[in-house]
Amino acid sequence: MLRNPNGLSYAVVALLGANIAFDVLLAVFEIRVLLADETAGQADPAVFGSLNLNVAYSMAFTLYVATGVVFIVWFHRLRKNAGVWAPDLQGRGPGWAVGGWFIPIGNLWIPRETAADIWRASRMTPYAADRKGELALLNSWWAVWVAVMIVGRVGALMYRGAETADTFVAAARVSLLGYVLDIVAAVLAILFVRRLTSMQHHKATGMIPAA
Repeated sequence: MLRNPNGLSYAVVALLGANIAFDVLLAVFEIRVLLADETAGQADPAVFGSLNLNVAYSMAFTLYVATGVVFIVWFHRLRKNAGVWAPDLQGRGPGWAVGGWFIPIGNLWIPRETAADIWRASRMTPYAADRKGELALLNSWWAVWVAVMIVGRVGALMYRGAETADTFVAAARVSLLGYVLDIVAAVLAILFVRRLTSMQHHKATGMIPAA
């Protein structure tokens, strides 16, 4: 049975927008470290132990988890709908729309493959060949999101091992890059969520899809 994903999509978009706001906030802290190094010749590790920064990191993490939960619920609902329209095009069962995100290493490609299957089933002509560039939005979002995971992990490890001004600055640069990439990924994710939700809404009701 088809289920309307519109409400969940609004929640996902709102949460992704909030994540962007926190990414900008936390990027400012990294820029402060880089500017402090340029003016004072050293990075002050105490800035990373301030109450405000700890609160910001805690809130950002909580928001990130909440966004992930709501996104996966939305993703699973779209996968269920896709199974109604074109079950033979779905390479994995609906449970993989949830579990695929939590498999180490496998989460680098399994959700993307599931998303592509959902996309094809959500078209008006599911069995038609992919048009040139049709999956560009999905592929762009996924490539940046994978880059975010890698850069974020590297930045965290660098901060953990930083003991000198130079190593703090190097970690700040990598961390700042991670926030910039996360902002790009969030924007692409918003476009992807809106587009895929619109496709399913259009297919189910015949309404004109959102831009």
